[in-house]
Amino acid sequence: MESLFERVAKIWPEGRRDLHWHILPAASEGEALLASYPEAVFARPGLNRVPVDRLHCTLLHAVGLSAVDVDVDALVSDMRAHVQHLEPFTLTFDRPAIASLAIEISGWPGTPFTRLVDSVTQLTQEQRTDFRPAASRYPHMSIAYTGQGSETLNPAELRAALAGIEAPLSHTVRADRIHLVEQWHDGATIKWEPIASIPLAGSA
Repeated sequence: MESLFERVAKIWPEGRRDLHWHILPAASEGEALLASYPEAVFARPGLNRVPVDRLHCTLLHAVGLSAVDVDVDALVSDMRAHVQHLEPFTLTFDRPAIASLAIEISGWPGTPFTRLVDSVTQLTQEQRTDFRPAASRYPHMSIAYTGQGSETLNPAELRAALAGIEAPLSHTVRADRIHLVEQWHDGATIKWEPIASIPLAGSA
């Protein structure tokens, strides 16, 4: 396997703050998502477990666009007006997969998620066009990232460790609001500062 942070360094260098739109699980949802995974699965050189308060389901990474590059108030206002017409939905996340850069859990249904991704991408581009939109193609969350030492990771051993978990791994996240954050990485972890939380139709 290879390090996520080395792979993304060319398009998202360490320390650069990019705008991201996310669906964020509530604390209780995040705890449920991770509760069945024993620490031993993640206690391997080159694998960094994502803490509960940093779990995220990305809608859009606005590559190269920071909060100083756009009228954030206008972006949030336009997004708030638009998503009032989009109904909340529930994502179900299930068994994890070993990707080249992470352990990730995929979710469904994809249709309302994709509709939300398309809306967020379009409205962000209407505010500023000179950035690279990296829109999510399907709902997923990483529960561990690869980092320094990832070349020693054996995907087959990781799959075996995950297959040995006999507890239920299927849990839900209610997508009733979207979050705008300014996000960066330090070469080992992903961090962000929240900017706005915007409810979907009928949500408080």
